[in-house]
Amino acid sequence: MINKALTDPGSIVVVGGSDNTAKPGGKVLKNLIDGNYAGKLFVTNPGKKEIQGIKSHSDVADLPHTDLAIIAIAAPLVPDTIEVLARQKGTRAFIVLSAGFSEESEAGAALERQMVDIVNSVQGVLIGPNCIGVLTPAHHSVFTRPIPRLDSSGCDFVSGSGATACFVMETGIPKGLTFASVFSVGNSAQTGVEDVVKYWDESFDPVYSARTKLLYIEHIERPHMLLHHASSLIRKGCRIAAVKAGSSEAGSRAASSHTGALASPDVAVDALFRKAGIVRCHSREELIAVATVFSYPPLKGKNLAVITHAGGPAVMLTDALEKGGLAVPPIEGQAAQELLEHLFPGSSVANPIDFLATGTAEQLGIVIDYTEKHFHHIDGMVVIFGTAGLFPVFDVYDLLEQRIRSCKKPVYPVLPSTLTAKEEVDAFIAKGRATFPDEVVLGNALTRVYNTPEPSVTMATHPPVDEERIRKVIDASSDGYLAPRDVQVLLDAAGIPRVQERIADTAEKAVDAAEELGYPLAMKVVGPVHKSDVGGVALGIADKKAVSETFLRMMQLKDAKGVLIQPMVSGIELFAGTKREDVFGHMVLCGMGGVLIEVLKDVAASLCPVNSDEAMEMISSLKGKAILDGVRGQPGVDAAVFADILVRLSALMEVAPEIFEMDLNPLLAKNDQVVAVDARINIIR
Repeated sequence: MINKALTDPGSIVVVGGSDNTAKPGGKVLKNLIDGNYAGKLFVTNPGKKEIQGIKSHSDVADLPHTDLAIIAIAAPLVPDTIEVLARQKGTRAFIVLSAGFSEESEAGAALERQMVDIVNSVQGVLIGPNCIGVLTPAHHSVFTRPIPRLDSSGCDFVSGSGATACFVMETGIPKGLTFASVFSVGNSAQTGVEDVVKYWDESFDPVYSARTKLLYIEHIERPHMLLHHASSLIRKGCRIAAVKAGSSEAGSRAASSHTGALASPDVAVDALFRKAGIVRCHSREELIAVATVFSYPPLKGKNLAVITHAGGPAVMLTDALEKGGLAVPPIEGQAAQELLEHLFPGSSVANPIDFLATGTAEQLGIVIDYTEKHFHHIDGMVVIFGTAGLFPVFDVYDLLEQRIRSCKKPVYPVLPSTLTAKEEVDAFIAKGRATFPDEVVLGNALTRVYNTPEPSVTMATHPPVDEERIRKVIDASSDGYLAPRDVQVLLDAAGIPRVQERIADTAEKAVDAAEELGYPLAMKVVGPVHKSDVGGVALGIADKKAVSETFLRMMQLKDAKGVLIQPMVSGIELFAGTKREDVFGHMVLCGMGGVLIEVLKDVAASLCPVNSDEAMEMISSLKGKAILDGVRGQPGVDAAVFADILVRLSALMEVAPEIFEMDLNPLLAKNDQVVAVDARINIIR
């Protein structure tokens, strides 16, 4: 676990230090010296007595007690070096910059395991190997640049890629983004991104800790640890944005069900982030933009005023905001007319508020003040102000910075003249403000933040299900798709409503079932996985003769074992399902059903356990939600009834984790009734 020896060591040794600052061992030592590290600093190098003005020891065995070791030597030498430091020198924190471990070969992986075993045995912490190091207020233990000015009001940042850590800082610093700490975890042999998030959570100080956390993740090994600690941090007042790279669709391509095909690893990542309240980004630029949004007060509602002296950027921003679910509503009334009187002729206050290219700093201040005090339906402001270079705009940016400090509504600055007004923008950033050079980037970032829900409750309260009946079916079943009768038992035991049905293995039994259920009927072959594709579904069966003929035809289909018979029901077709996804556990999915699931792929997902609020949020996020609400005089669907089915699916997965995939497609919904018409359950232990 991360300890004080790593974050605030009293002594540091650079193993493999050098005078050559083009090498990691030389550069990290220089960065420590230039960063004014205040503790005792040691170096080891067998060929030197002094390196960069620091006394050099020829062997780590000659060192005094040392809290933190930064290691930049050949991979095969690292385990023995750690052994001496851990056993003899009391070292409890290790940053291994060296490469040549699990990222290269099995032999390297074996060396990595040796290191971890040694460090674990003394309850120490290991960062890396194959990383760029760590930046904390106490020490600059990285061999790269840039090195930002560390500020506790900035961002804590952890990255699984050292290069990406550098590039994110390169992107953010010129825009005014500041950092509180940076962790590069490299191969994550012992300490991964999840461990750093756990450390941030467990060491959180409401006064001194950074409130913005940024993550770059390539592998999620412990999603439930990440979920727990990320959501805990957000509940404490933090905001988190993350890039998850490297998700693969390969697993979904091999799936045999609709749920399996839609529930890719990337869908699981989305579900995890939404459940935790993490804003998901897909690039460095998006991550920096969202982090910059986080540096301003939270937007309390969806209505924004766009204040500008340039029409084109305002139009593009408005499009981005509206597309993402935010609004740029009209501004009207007496106060709007009064504001117009303070502006030059030709100005507009309808929203966007355009005070023309000739507008002054004074006029900008008046516009912001009116928006803050008089336009009560506006929740925040975006100010777009650049320059053609005819005159300096220091006064405009000074006023803007002052209003950002004094306004209760958030004011987001878009300063696009990064060359023409470079001095003015730099002066604005020097006041501690981060900026957006592009209005659409800001608009997209605002909508990402707005559309990310708050963390869900940690524990879901499930409705009661018949656990004994469920376990009896599961324990008696072998791997593969369950027989229809067993599926019926599980649905009934979970309290999931289904259409009445009978299964026949002879034409006579089919006719008897049809007479019992009543016409018209639906008939479906039992056996083939994709019934529709092989002609195994017949609808509107109206008499005995049709039942008998359809039965005989279906029994000729490959893999046919019987025919399922149901009364015809009507309604809006919905879909619900579950999928077990590697380390993430089970997901519950929902969407529009029937063939629409394949065409539209309009699906929402959440990790189990799923509570009622999460289920309702999933349904509300569907693009087809308008259909559920009822369109063109057609009856809608009671979303609470649909949500109850999703919660019951989650409860079923808790009792029967052996279920690998489950499809309810379609569910037919009308008014306050939602019933399963077709269901499949696949068991893989």
